This record gives sequence, C-alpha cells and structure tokens, in this order.
Amino acid sequence: MSVYYKEEGNIGTITFDAPDSKVNVLSSPVIAAFEKILDEFKNTSAIKAVVIQSAKNGIFIAGADIKEIENITAVSDGKAKSQAGQRVLNKIEDLPLPTVAVIDGAALGGGCELALACRYRVATFNDKVRIGLPEVNLGFVPGFGGTYRLPRLIGLQAALKLILSGNPVNANAALKMGLVDRLYPQAALIERIKELIAEIIPYPRQRIIRRPSKKGFDAFLDRNPFGQNLVFKKSLEEVNKAAKGFYPAPVKALETIRKTLRLEREHGLDIESTAFAQLAVTPLSKNLLKVFFLSEKFKKLTVPGLENIQPVPMRKGAVIGAGIMGGGIAQLLSNRGVWVRVKDINLDAIAKGLKAADDVYKQMVRRRRMKPHERNAKMAMISGTLDYSGFQNADMVIEAVVEDMDIKKKIFAEIGDKAPRAVLATNTSSLSVTEMAKAAKDPSRVIGFHFFNPVHRMPLIEIITTARTSPQTLVSTLEFAKRLGKVPIIVKDGPGFLVNRILLGYINEAGRLLQEGGSIEHLDKVAVDFGMPMGPFTLSDEVGLDVGVKVLHILEAGLGPRFKAAPVLDQVVEKKLLGKKSGKGFYIHGTTRTINPQVAGMVKSNEKVSDQEAIDRMVYIMVNEAAMILQEGIVDGPDTVDIGMIMGTGFPPFRGGLLRYADSIGVDNIVKTLEAFEDRFKDGRFKPCAYILDLKKQGKKFYAASN
Repeated sequence: MSVYYKEEGNIGTITFDAPDSKVNVLSSPVIAAFEKILDEFKNTSAIKAVVIQSAKNGIFIAGADIKEIENITAVSDGKAKSQAGQRVLNKIEDLPLPTVAVIDGAALGGGCELALACRYRVATFNDKVRIGLPEVNLGFVPGFGGTYRLPRLIGLQAALKLILSGNPVNANAALKMGLVDRLYPQAALIERIKELIAEIIPYPRQRIIRRPSKKGFDAFLDRNPFGQNLVFKKSLEEVNKAAKGFYPAPVKALETIRKTLRLEREHGLDIESTAFAQLAVTPLSKNLLKVFFLSEKFKKLTVPGLENIQPVPMRKGAVIGAGIMGGGIAQLLSNRGVWVRVKDINLDAIAKGLKAADDVYKQMVRRRRMKPHERNAKMAMISGTLDYSGFQNADMVIEAVVEDMDIKKKIFAEIGDKAPRAVLATNTSSLSVTEMAKAAKDPSRVIGFHFFNPVHRMPLIEIITTARTSPQTLVSTLEFAKRLGKVPIIVKDGPGFLVNRILLGYINEAGRLLQEGGSIEHLDKVAVDFGMPMGPFTLSDEVGLDVGVKVLHILEAGLGPRFKAAPVLDQVVEKKLLGKKSGKGFYIHGTTRTINPQVAGMVKSNEKVSDQEAIDRMVYIMVNEAAMILQEGIVDGPDTVDIGMIMGTGFPPFRGGLLRYADSIGVDNIVKTLEAFEDRFKDGRFKPCAYILDLKKQGKKFYAASN
C-alpha cells in the first residue's frame, strides 16, 4: 500500500510508502487512499494525536504526480485535481486533535503543502531535508493550498521568497523562519516525537509552540495593509525583471497570494485552484514539464547493456593544468569529497589554480552555503605539484591544459605509467579524443570529460567516447559525473562534440548578420527576446573571442566550409579584442558596458534584416546542425540534443529544447526557410541535411521519429 494507518497507544500514525519506488508522490490514487483513512478515522478517547510520516529514506513526499499534471488538457480537469488535493488537506487541518508532520527528507510541492496543513511540523538533522514549493519552475502555481497557508504560517515576505523562487530551504533555515517547529536527531526521532506528543496532547485544539516573531519594520511589512502593498509592488518588479515576460507562473502566484491574503479559506483556495488550472494547461507548462522529465532521466542515465558493470569508486583525482578550468575542476572534486592533486609547469600557475578554487569556496562562505572551517577543510584536500608525484594513487586524471593537440598528446603519452589504474580523461572542448588516445599506451582508459565554464555553476558534462573506450571506463566516468552533481550526456567523438558544434553555428551566424549591417546591441536583444540568457556577442565576450574563433577553425577543418568564421570574428581576434578578459571585445567592459566603436567600424552598413529573419537564421542553423549530429549518430536521440543545449547553453527551457522547438514550428516550415536561405546565400551553410529532409518526406517530427 502507498499509505497506511496504525495505532499505538494514544498515537495514530499515517505512513506514506509507495511500493517499488524511491519516492512518495501524491497521485490521485494515493490522495484517495489518504482521504479514505481520514474519513474512517475515529477520534476516540484512545487516540489523542496523529503523526504523518514517510517510510522512505531521505523523502517525505516529493510532491504531486507530475505525470498526471502533464496529462491535464482542460482547465476544468486541472481545477478538479487541485480541489481534490485541497479537500483532503482541509480534512487534516480540521481534525480536532494535534497533527504532526515528521519531515526526514524532501518535502516538496504537495508534500510541503500537506505538512502546512498539519498543526505541527518537525524535521531532522538530515542533509536531505529540503522543504519548498518548486511549482513555478514547472510553469504553474501550488495547487494544494500552498499559496494560502504559507503566508499565514511564516509571514508574507518569507512566503513570497519561497514561492516565487521555487527554491527549497534546508532544515535549519526552515526552523529559523518558523516553517518547522522543532529539529530532532534521526537517532532519537521516535523518542522525541513521543515527548512532543505528550507535550501537545493536553491542548487538542490550539498550538502551544510559538513561532519566531517579527518586530519593527518587518512586522509592519508583513501585517499592515500598506506594508503588504509595498511588499507586493517590490516583488512584482523583481519577478517581472527575472521572468522577462517568458514565465507567467511567478506573476500568477504573486497575484494569487495578493488576492487571497485577507480571504477566508474556501474562497482563497478556489482562487488558487483556478490559477493552477489555468497555467497547467498551457504549452509553456507542458514544455517545462518535459524539460523536468529530461533532467531527471539524464541525472539517472545508464548505458544499455552495461548495467551489470560495477563502476570503480573515485576517491582520489588528479588535474593537469591549473588554469581557470583546472582550478574549477579541482574545487568541484574536493567539494564532493575527492582528494585532488593539481599539476602545472610552475608554482605561479599552481597558485592561480588554487586561487580559482578558493574563490569559489569564499563565495560559498559569503552566501552562507558553507562555514569558514568547512572551506578550509575542502581546500586542504587540494594540493599542487610540478611533477607526477601522487598520480600513482589517482582513480581519475583529468587533463585541462590549453587546446593544443601536440601538448595534449604528449601528456597522454606520459600519463599512463604515472597513473597506472586511473581513468584518463580530457576536458577538451573540441579536439579529437580519438587522436589523443592514439598517444596513450592504453587507449581503452581514455575518455572525454568536458566541463562547461564556470565549472561550479554549469550543470552539464559531456562524456565523449572513442571506438577504443572500454565499457568499464565509460561506466566509471558516468557514475563519477553523477557523483559530482552534473547532468551527463554521452557523445561519440567528433569535432565540437554536441554543444559547441551547435552553438558555434549560432555565434557565427550572428557574426554574418553583423557583417550585413546589423548592430551588436540589436542582434543581442533579438536573441534575448527569443529567450536566450544572453545575446551571441555578449556570450562571445564572456567566453573569450579567441576561444570561440579557435573552435570555429577546428570545426571548419573537421566539418567543412559551413563553419568558416565570419570575417568580423577573425578581425576582432587579430586586433586582440578578446572580450571581457582583455577589457574590449564587441563591447568595452568598464564600470559600464558600451559598444566597441572599433568593431562597429569593421563592418559596413549594407542592408538591415528583420528581427524574425535574424532569429530564424541563428536558430534554424542550429536545428540543421543538430539534425546532422543525429544523422551521424554522434548522440542517440533528440532528447540528448535538447538537454545538452538547455543545460550547456541556456537555450530557453520554456521552449522545451532546440528540437522540441523545431517540432513546434514544424519540420516542413524549417526546411522551407532553410532552402530559401540557401538559395539566397549559396554557400552550403543552410543546405538542409539528409536527416531533416527525410523527416519532411515522411511527415515526421524529431521526437516522433525517435520513438
């Protein structure tokens, strides 16, 4: 059973334990079973309190059943599902005796809302405790009473912060804000719960544990109507700035809380259920749910046929190259409990790499995500060396030197004997892993392990295999990527792999649009208005123009003239306008950012293209390249392309991914537009590939073709 009830002495306990699942979710059958227990519950003199708990390790309740929400197609259905959950939680809230939610893990979405309906909430000193309402990140608002109960429990400002961000809080933060009443150690949890029950039983109809009280201006903002209006106004400004008009859920959540803050429960919950239903049926919400499912799939990625191979535990690692990437990789490894040896050619380089790692830890301390002594302990796990001493103990060696094939091959020729049992990984962003493996004494141990910059923030990692990479190497590397908290994708070796190969086409096309008379600022705006996190020229300045142009040259050599760099890109690099790191690129980077007139002077103002043509050219060239990647078997399906582009480049999640977006436009329409561009430019870069032409011929979509 997913939920069951038992009595022990004067305590009734309701336990959630979904069979054959690591998590509990509030699906319709579970809600119905839970309601049946509540309806049959008799408040006899024997039962004085009810405890609601989970039998799962590290999970209270993960939320509502997301698959059910994905299947909602009518507003009326969405409202009915929301009201069903609200009705059951109201029954908990209305019980004439104390109720206690015991949170020993994640209480998210509907799980958090269930806890809010209880009179008391306790959590444990468990790192897995996370409490929050992440619904806005899936394109809808909480639907089981969260927008109504949370502001009344912890105050308006704290509730808005939790609901509008969708970010959960840990146990300590939850206690501080009054979201939970007590924190207990796991080892003594049962005894402490019994003590709490004994404390609260004499007061069956009232709370006796005081919540943290607010004073001064915070109290005014939370409780006074004028103060509340100030909070709503400021929150709306912040939400609009963050959502950029693309994500309606935070705005709708704010509107819902504002409407219901002074209403009685029945009316307030009705407004909430309507808001939930209106958003749950939108294409945007469906896309965000698909992205969520993709993310969950790749976080648990396995290799078909290799499930029985046991990964080698990675306890000690080594990094060759102490630059920004090397330092970032060392920080990530040490933060995940891996001892790290960092090698470079001189002490200054090693010092810079250690500083890069320490800068990340200092930032974590400033943001109160880590205590100073924890930072010191993590940094103590990183050591530097000018030779290969210590490498004999490494389980993985990660090469992170400059993008020079000769240097990398020299390293792989040396490293095999120095680290005799290690996986030999390269962090190259575009060079051939197969070519590097030729220099290694044991090519079966060589694999690509491509992190994205900044390492501690970018969630994606590309795992690049060669024909010689052994199953053991692949499985061990894949499991290590998961341990590092990354979303892994498996890519066969090829120029630029997946993400950079697609992304560089987009940046190069922006350069050609600039060459034709577009403006830097306007083309950046067109991309941002489409939903990209930043425009192509801002991105180029951030990454470094020399880096991007070098990859373009590698792609041109490996894939042909369609990757020939736009002249303006070569010109800015020749003039040492390398972007943010040199102070000048497409923009001048100072106290304020301005357009660089040197670049503007390199291009002639010939003809202006429409915003629609600009975005079509930049995006459709990526779609065509992604189709070629599928055609070549570099990745195994459109879902890998989409998660790679979302996690690796920030392609707008609300569009569902690059190829999900292409499906929404229609393959026919994209082919027609590509052919029109090819007829106009006649240089091959827009020529539809065989894969996309075949989709058109068969009347299929990218996703339909892969099923």
